[in-house]
Amino acid sequence: MKGALTEKLLEKSNHVIAVEKDSNLVLSLKEKFVEQIKSGSLVLVHDDILDFDILKIARQDLVIFKIIANIPYNITGAILKKFLTEKNQPEIMVLMVQHEVATRILARDGKESILSISVKAYGEPKMILRVDKRYFSPAPKVNSAIISIKKISRKNFNSPLEEYPLGGGGLNLSTPSRKRATPQEGNFEARFWEIVKAGFAHKRKKLSSNLKDVCQRRSLTELGNKRAEDLSLADWIELARR
Repeated sequence: MKGALTEKLLEKSNHVIAVEKDSNLVLSLKEKFVEQIKSGSLVLVHDDILDFDILKIARQDLVIFKIIANIPYNITGAILKKFLTEKNQPEIMVLMVQHEVATRILARDGKESILSISVKAYGEPKMILRVDKRYFSPAPKVNSAIISIKKISRKNFNSPLEEYPLGGGGLNLSTPSRKRATPQEGNFEARFWEIVKAGFAHKRKKLSSNLKDVCQRRSLTELGNKRAEDLSLADWIELARR
């Protein structure tokens, strides 16, 4: 049913912003929610979500928002990156995604991916519900899942020394030979992603090989035979601090 999620959100909130790219669907939603649009409880925006800027329709000092959406599965990664990393982060995200993607984000098998680290670096993901493909019409080829990402922030990059004291991960790194990086000494967030991306560039190779151009030799030795998937978020933060 067109606008089903929007309808439910309007029952819970007196201010909903709906972003829709499809021109025909926008026309249908305008007809269905004509009263809500007139009253201002619904703001319908005809735009691509990847280009959408909430500051265009809200004051910067009042931008506290949540994202609840059924999203196109082919741009799941792009949507997560956009809203988790931009300056105005949402408080929480609740998304329906492909079930396989949800399990990768949660890394329940103990094997991390660049996707799971990318989400956990900014928030706390949780599986809410598995949605079988038979509940869709027409039925897709894959199952879906509803996930939430709560406590979204940049705390891991604003205060990494306090949140993750040296040795807080599983690497058992010894005291580094040079002064540790702090948020005031360069862009810690950029340094973190430089190392993570290098680490996962060739995920079947040992980390000591992938990181040889971006990490100290001493740190590489302490990694042993570990691969990128074996490191937790705390481990990556430790590496970035060295």
